[in-house]
Amino acid sequence: MLPALFVSHGAPTFPLTDAPARAFLEQLSNGLAERPRAILMISAHWETAHPSVTTSAVNATIHDFDGFPKALYEIRYPAPGSAWLADRVASLIEAGGGMVMRDPARGLDHGAWVPLSLIYPNADVPVVQLSVQPGQGPDYHHRLGQMLAPLREENVLIVGSGSFTHDLSSFRQYYSALHAPAPDWVDAFADWMCVAIEEGRIDDLLAYRQRAPHAVRNHPTEEHLLPLFVALGAGAGGESEHLHQSTTHGILRMDAFAFGGEA
Repeated sequence: MLPALFVSHGAPTFPLTDAPARAFLEQLSNGLAERPRAILMISAHWETAHPSVTTSAVNATIHDFDGFPKALYEIRYPAPGSAWLADRVASLIEAGGGMVMRDPARGLDHGAWVPLSLIYPNADVPVVQLSVQPGQGPDYHHRLGQMLAPLREENVLIVGSGSFTHDLSSFRQYYSALHAPAPDWVDAFADWMCVAIEEGRIDDLLAYRQRAPHAVRNHPTEEHLLPLFVALGAGAGGESEHLHQSTTHGILRMDAFAFGGEA
């Protein structure tokens, strides 16, 4: 059975950079037990009031950023959609008492296509994207993941894409230094999170903003960590595996995890 994954997608320029996290994502699919039937991508860059799923036959590539190199805007990731998966996701959430919107026009934002273009560069695995609800917090997204856990038994790869640390106000001063070392306050938070994940301390993780050091500084807003909680919930209480650890631009920890399976 496939695990549920959390990956850090980094800055928009990530596909154009030579970084350890990029090399990790390029080989990630080789370590999966099987090729997925489809991928459910939960990206930090699609925020809605209620869960929404994409229903397009072919996913458009959304370049949801400004001021970056031309080569970045030329990247396309035309993965097919999956009507079956969109309906299945909606049915699981609705069975849990939620309301789901279907969006036939929405494509894949860079939180989705950046990591997917490295993991499955041929864009030949169907992809459906699910939005996050930043006003709802970690516990809600953990329960959302638990609702989606049956997808793993149906050979669907669930991928939460965000950033293990994400203080954009500090990012600007480190932007030109791709390999700048992480400040102490970044590593203190990330290391606390890693230990809590390894030890299965779910209550501490759900209350990370009160219990983890420098939590609010690393995540002034929560959207980039919420996909982690979806993946954690989708792991259905199984084993966790810390797949990757590195830093880009000093303040972006690029950690990745697998929950509930082998990767």
